[in-house]
Amino acid sequence: MRKVVLVTGANSGIGLALCERLLTQDSQLQLCLACRNMHRAEAAQHALLTSHPEAEVAVLNLDVGNIHSVLRAAQDVKLRYNRLDYIYLNAGIMPNPQLDFKAFFKGLFSSNVINMFATAEGILTQKDNITSDGLQEVFATNLFGHFLLVRELEPLLCQPDKASQVIWTSSSNAHRSAFSLEDLQHQKGTEPYSSSKYASDLLSVALNRKHNQQGVYSSVICPGLVMTNLTYGILPSFFWTLIMPIMWLIRIFTNTFTLTPYNGAEALFWLFMQKPESLDPLVKYHSLTSGLGNNYTQPHKMDIDEDTSEALYEKLRDLEDKLRRKLAEEEHQNQ
Repeated sequence: MRKVVLVTGANSGIGLALCERLLTQDSQLQLCLACRNMHRAEAAQHALLTSHPEAEVAVLNLDVGNIHSVLRAAQDVKLRYNRLDYIYLNAGIMPNPQLDFKAFFKGLFSSNVINMFATAEGILTQKDNITSDGLQEVFATNLFGHFLLVRELEPLLCQPDKASQVIWTSSSNAHRSAFSLEDLQHQKGTEPYSSSKYASDLLSVALNRKHNQQGVYSSVICPGLVMTNLTYGILPSFFWTLIMPIMWLIRIFTNTFTLTPYNGAEALFWLFMQKPESLDPLVKYHSLTSGLGNNYTQPHKMDIDEDTSEALYEKLRDLEDKLRRKLAEEEHQNQ
């Protein structure tokens, strides 16, 4: 039976590299590219079908930062497929990144330089926006929209005699210090990206506690430092031109600088090959690349409090119920 795989944010970067690797491994997949920009999604679909003409590649219009879009897309998926084997929650944003240049240059000449590049800790902030649903944009896109998508697709994931995988693209930028249950959407802070990624780590743990008995397993990966559109937006282009040779040099001494989307997709691809029931729900699987360019995956224990993960899940469920009531009231008023 053909495996059914859905990938959000699949039209470029790590998502597209993953799709290429998956089809190279198994050209009989039913692959669904879930993307906000349909023009780019169709271009990615064309590229994948050109290299894998026998494959089955569909596109799905999905903006995970928009509640209506998530609900429509989930309904579309349920009409197209009767099961889901893998759902890769890869889409993410980091709007308006602001670099602390003083801290950056200071870090360049310190023993912390590798960690600074790998995690952006202490040097990177973002300015968040509000969505049409009244949610913080980073929270809605990186976390809540994916949470709601999984909730909607539970009937396809929870199938008898079949294990399904939910796989989150997290980050080394996921810091406990940036997250607060009292400020779930990070309205008061300056690191919404870090907060949302740490929350995805927490949520993955909670999903396992809720759904392992139903055959659904959740995992988290870190792609390493990858050069994508998201990364290039942090610094002016001339800066990247200046520091890229340094980054390639540093990679000789560290394995976290994966740099290319293909390398960054290593842990995502590795999880595709694993039996999900054998995975550790409390670790994050890191994509790593040696100085010689060899890719491998390594687990690292997450800085996670299981009680906090449970509390996060309940808060997200409360928010989901609130938004569903709001949508129902709007539909009633429009009738």
